[in-house]
Amino acid sequence: MANRLVATAEQTALLEVREVTKAFPSPDGKGFIQVLSPLSFSIRAEEWVVVVGPSGGGKSTLLRILLGLIPPTSGEVLVHGKPLRGVHPNAALVFQQFALLPWLTVLENVELPLRAKGIPRLERLKRALAVIDMVGLDGYESAYPRELSGGMKQRVGLARALVVEPELLCMDEPFSALDVLTAENLRAELLRLWLERKMPTKAIVMVTHNLEEAVQLADRILVLGGRPTRLRAEIEVDLPHPRSPDSPSFRALLDDLYQWMTDPTRPDQKVVVATEISPQPFVPLPHARVGGIAGLLH
Repeated sequence: MANRLVATAEQTALLEVREVTKAFPSPDGKGFIQVLSPLSFSIRAEEWVVVVGPSGGGKSTLLRILLGLIPPTSGEVLVHGKPLRGVHPNAALVFQQFALLPWLTVLENVELPLRAKGIPRLERLKRALAVIDMVGLDGYESAYPRELSGGMKQRVGLARALVVEPELLCMDEPFSALDVLTAENLRAELLRLWLERKMPTKAIVMVTHNLEEAVQLADRILVLGGRPTRLRAEIEVDLPHPRSPDSPSFRALLDDLYQWMTDPTRPDQKVVVATEISPQPFVPLPHARVGGIAGLLH
């Protein structure tokens, strides 16, 4: 399945970031540390946006600004063209750590945000059971977090985010606390739900350090870098799914990302389009007899 971007950002922008900066007080209290330099981009409907960049570069800070959990120092975030004031009313966050309440069951953890919204009990139960089944935890409704594996705990976290049917789903390194095989399986399952339009969300914004993960999942990749952090590149990933790590297109984009991440002298680029690369045809070597090349060996 190819990239699903079908309209301009102006037509379908769910969220716009305009010249957003962020600075924090310095430890000595004598000034400020600029973390984010002016950033501008949009989040469009029907796309999975992945944010990559070096550790400590403000990726998680940016995610929290998008959610309205912390305000920008300057600039603004627009939701459907209107300035965001306070917490985003229609967004949810999947944490890097599982962040489950250990004294609540799976069902109770998933119901928690609906309870906070005052949703009636029967409606809470119906919606919670539906997303628990969606993420593959049917039969574990009465289990406690201590009885679950890491992958199952993260599925609970995902279900808890999806149960509110958010327009925007944000994920902060959601697979980094999992072992390799568990992370791979959960990534594949999440991607399947997204491509089959079974997830009750219009767009996903995900932060990751895993560049292969970014190439595997993204419709668009935002590459952050520099001090203070700026948007170094915006890459439209026009590659069909499933994406094989062995394909020329996958390897080319992965190599390009590594260059963006490791070469600070590379000029910034606003929009880069990553398209499919046709594999080179196999060229057989000419036939040669052993006796015919014996002289060359000597």
